[in-house]
Amino acid sequence: MHIIINNSSMVPIYEQIVDQIKAAIVVGDIKPGDLLPSVRQQSKDLRISALTAKKAYDALEEEGFVTTVHGKGTFVSETNKDRIYEEQVRDVEKDMAKAVLKARQSGIKDDDIRSIFDMIMEDK
Repeated sequence: MHIIINNSSMVPIYEQIVDQIKAAIVVGDIKPGDLLPSVRQQSKDLRISALTAKKAYDALEEEGFVTTVHGKGTFVSETNKDRIYEEQVRDVEKDMAKAVLKARQSGIKDDDIRSIFDMIMEDK
């Protein structure tokens, strides 16, 4: 697993880690049962605070993507397909909301936005 931290991003580092690990789980690069690097190792590899890495792992555990076994490590959970699907839908919703906002800020009317969306859907 290769995580890239963008220090100039407005997104907090722990969220960047969470997003990249979730993406790797969703696409199957990391499989259920796989062991993630320890918090200490992750912080060393990424040159970040151990607290930041811990915060990322805690967020992943809270969302059900990983399970931490004391003394053994953090493992990818058996995620159900519904949770993965919901995560993907949320990501698409965010992207679409950004696109609609950009279109409206550019002065494009809602009917034209819908037409653009329909045209894109027909092309794919």
